[in-house]
Amino acid sequence: MAIIGLEIHGYLDTDEKLFCRCKTIHGAKFSKPNTNICPICTAQPGAKPMLPNKIAIDKAIQIALILNCRINPKLVWQRKHYDWPDLPKGYQNTLSGPHAFPVGENGNFLGIRIREAHLEEDPAAWNPKTGEIDYNRSGLPLIEIVTEPDFTSSQQVSDWLKQLITTLSYIKAFDKNAGIKSDVNVSLPELKGVRVEIKNVNSITNIKTAIEKEIERQKKDVPKVQETRRFDETKGTTMKMRSKEEAQDYRFISDPDLPTIKLEHSRIEKIKNSLPETPSEKLQKLIKKYKIEKKYAEILTKKFEIAEFFEKVIEKANPKLASQWVTIELLNVLNYNKKEIEETEIQPEHFIELLKLVETGKITELKAKDILRSWKEKSSSPKSEAENQKTISSENELEKVGKEIIKENANAVADYKSGKKESLNFLIGKVMQKTSKRADFRIVKEVLEKILK
Repeated sequence: MAIIGLEIHGYLDTDEKLFCRCKTIHGAKFSKPNTNICPICTAQPGAKPMLPNKIAIDKAIQIALILNCRINPKLVWQRKHYDWPDLPKGYQNTLSGPHAFPVGENGNFLGIRIREAHLEEDPAAWNPKTGEIDYNRSGLPLIEIVTEPDFTSSQQVSDWLKQLITTLSYIKAFDKNAGIKSDVNVSLPELKGVRVEIKNVNSITNIKTAIEKEIERQKKDVPKVQETRRFDETKGTTMKMRSKEEAQDYRFISDPDLPTIKLEHSRIEKIKNSLPETPSEKLQKLIKKYKIEKKYAEILTKKFEIAEFFEKVIEKANPKLASQWVTIELLNVLNYNKKEIEETEIQPEHFIELLKLVETGKITELKAKDILRSWKEKSSSPKSEAENQKTISSENELEKVGKEIIKENANAVADYKSGKKESLNFLIGKVMQKTSKRADFRIVKEVLEKILK
């Protein structure tokens, strides 16, 4: 059985870097190289760090609380030394190390023990092929979450990480455009193998694959010396980088340029009291309080903004009907247009009006879907449109339309009479088309069956 531990790195969602006022913009697709920089984040001679970004510290506290960690009231910045081209100062400012006080420690999230959660700055981005360095990333605020080696399989890691990311999205702590990276520690104690670290694996899919490939490798070649490896995504294998460093190799010392941060109890309590429900708490509430089917509740709680929208809707709408329309119809429209709900101006009150028109039979479901599809950018009150799109439920009126359709589609009628019952759906569709989707589907079906007899 494998023993697996994670060191998860995520960018905090802040406007500015950790020790300067430069903007936090990630990657080449968001900005040109070396355009969000200053003397501080490029380590120019004589440049000193500014006081740490308060928002970054607050978000780190939020994350530590979500992970049920004990918050340390005193934070002492450390210098972590190593010689690498992406580190202009020659050291990284961090709240980790042998003598450090992480923001939070001794936590537990979904049955996995959390050793610590600490804040640190990101180094620059170095391209080893060209030798170019992009300092846009230098100084970005990073949270590192270190688990105990409590995982035993790649699937368990994958499932847990998905839950973690969903939960952290509720407090809007991670920058969702930047994704996560993780160092993965894998060992096979039953084979008496030592621990191997796989550095900087990006994406949950790659983390899962890297673990599986490393377990396969260790079964064939049991490691006897600790080492650091990297995951080659194209080859689907891990490759040796160097021998594993120990803490003393980094020569940790307290940073004389940064003051000790003292976290007052009132500040921690204020942050704790402002935390939203976790996805698991919201899931239970939707199931128990509002009687939402579990399959719909699980979809609703995957994204905070969708869950928030749904809870506003069910203040004045039928929860059962709303759950189906949000999780199926609304998400279909958003997915088709490749948008998140926060990128649109769909108002809960307009959605409530639409549901009430459907529930009272004033418009058909098909017509309501048409109206919803028109809201890809912005919603509007459906009442005025509904006035001109009232449901046709008169049997006499629908019988006239039905006879016309039967007369125009002799082949489909013949197919139906020969036993092809699916031809009825074709005829119903023709009636709906002729009535601009205003016909009551149930009555249309009854009328056509009656005529066809």
